[in-house]
Parts: sequence; C-alpha cells; structure tokens
Amino acid sequence: MARHGKADAFGNLVDHGRDQCRQLAARLRGIPLDAIWHSPLTRAVDSAAVIAESFPGAFLDEASELIDHVPHVPPPDQRTPSMAGFFDGCSANEQRDGEQMAERLTKRFAHAPGPGKISTHELLITHAYPVAWLVRDALGAPPAAWFSLTAIANTGLTIIRYPDDEPPDVFCVNDLSHLGTAEIQPPR
Repeated sequence: MARHGKADAFGNLVDHGRDQCRQLAARLRGIPLDAIWHSPLTRAVDSAAVIAESFPGAFLDEASELIDHVPHVPPPDQRTPSMAGFFDGCSANEQRDGEQMAERLTKRFAHAPGPGKISTHELLITHAYPVAWLVRDALGAPPAAWFSLTAIANTGLTIIRYPDDEPPDVFCVNDLSHLGTAEIQPPR
C-alpha cells in the first residue's frame, strides 16, 4: 500500500505528486500487480491512475474502505500529551464512524486469501491513517498504536504479506527509496 502523491490544499494531485507516483510505479514494475485499489478522494484516484499507466493488465477500482479517516480515538484517560490536541473536538459520531470504517478496512484487506485460493498482488492507494491502521493490525498492536505510525509520506510504500496459517509479514513501512534523497526527511 502507499499514500497518495503530493496534493494541493484542495486535495488535487500536483505535478510533483504525479512524478512521485511515476517513481513509485517504476519501483513496483517487477511485481505482477493484479489489482490497484484506491480511496474515493481525488488525490488517491489520480495517484492510482498515474500508477496504473505502468500496469495495463491490473484491475483498477475504488474501495470506499480506503478513504481518509481516523480509525480509533483512545479514551481521554489513555491519551498522551501529543494525542490530546489531535483528538479534541472529535464527536462520538465521528469516533463511531471511524471505528466502523477501520473494521471494514481490516475485514476487506488484512487477511490471507485462504487455503486453496489464488494469492494476489494488490496495491492500495490510500492515506496515512489507513496505512497506519493496517500496519498496527498486522503487528497485533493495541488500537491506539496507530497514532504512532501517522508520519507516512507521500507515496511512502508499505508492504505487508498475508500468508496462510502464518502471522502477517510486515516487509517495510513508509519506504521512500524510489524517491530522490532530497525528499527523504525525518519526521518532525
């Protein structure tokens, strides 16, 4: 999975974001992608379209579960100081909706194909929070741990393998080796 390319304040992919997506596609060129799923938000739709140009045989479609959302809001007594301001003002409805979306995201994408079923190579073009949630899930970390993984960069590549009868294999998180070194900066 990867976060979408760089976008403007209105959520539209900018030229630099398109370049990032082309670099990510070049990085993935040796992988036989079966499907490219994307969030319904414009920046992800456009990122997936740029990447799909390099994979004409891959199925390309929207997956509503990949939309940008807050997957879990820890109770106030479990929030760290860095979490406090982030979650202030989050309504009970927003919390419930985010947790339901996170459950649907995990149910749809975080599992092995199952015995006797064909393995697939799928690319998810999404946003930082869904990537953080799926990594947290693969590691079996507590729900609040997703918040520590939110520094996913534009086109940061995360690879998780879901083998049958084995725990998930987190191969890499937020890998930016396909981008020039000027873009790779430590999180703030």
